[in-house]
Amino acid sequence: MQLSDPKQQQTPRGRFAWREGGQPDGQPLVMIHGWPESSYCWEHVAAHLKPGFRIIAPDLRGLGDSERTPEQEHYRKQAMAQDVISLLDSIGITDFQLVGHDWGGIVAQEVALAIPDRVRRMVIMNIAIINNLRGNREVIEKVRAGSGAAYWYQHFMQTPDLPEAMIPGAEEAWLGFFLTTWNREPFPRDALDEYLRTFRIPGTARTSSNYYRTFPEDAKRWATTAGHRWPMPAMYVYGNKDKVIIPEYLNHIEECFESIRVEQVEAGHFLQEEQPAAVAGYLNDFLKTD
Repeated sequence: MQLSDPKQQQTPRGRFAWREGGQPDGQPLVMIHGWPESSYCWEHVAAHLKPGFRIIAPDLRGLGDSERTPEQEHYRKQAMAQDVISLLDSIGITDFQLVGHDWGGIVAQEVALAIPDRVRRMVIMNIAIINNLRGNREVIEKVRAGSGAAYWYQHFMQTPDLPEAMIPGAEEAWLGFFLTTWNREPFPRDALDEYLRTFRIPGTARTSSNYYRTFPEDAKRWATTAGHRWPMPAMYVYGNKDKVIIPEYLNHIEECFESIRVEQVEAGHFLQEEQPAAVAGYLNDFLKTD
């Protein structure tokens, strides 16, 4: 199956773009992208998914073709989850299965916290589990014991006004550093071209950096979720060559779910583009079409 070109939807929370694919009467499958991508990141995975899904892939605020709200508070992940819920409500989606990668995996978890009765199954890919305080602390300890060099870009984006001054006009060098060097296989050129198109939309240097500028407020919120257990069946799929989301993120995650399945793919951080057939294979096995 293929995804549509971006559609636009005005919601009570703003204007959001989204792509759709599969069967109009299929089981709703909401797929949320991360940074620095857009809903296009699911294009090659969708080609390998089994029939029976209706894919809804939103562009998160500040990325893709969704609105470029400049104010930082809109990029707290709890607020971004409300954006997704507002979009789903606006297009008439009630119960659904949920997949999220990178920051989209964080937003997916916030969606599942907000409306757990509507999330039938959840898949998280290459990102922290927000209620896994023990494992996340072990990650911090390991990073602090080393150089922490892999995380330089996060500090760069958290620096006031610097990304806004340096990224515009240099989008291909900026995105290319991550998208073409964090993978073991060549990054699909069609995907890179699409992300370059949307990253060149004015204001994106600021709005994409706001994902990281809100991290301190997000972390304070997540510290309150210790002891939460996700009630819906869940799966964690990760690229085992990721330089940033290291294996320690998996420590203790079984304590965070009523039911969790863990699978790995021989890939870097952007596993859905590097190994779309392998990712789709796990999704086909875990997700339901009835």
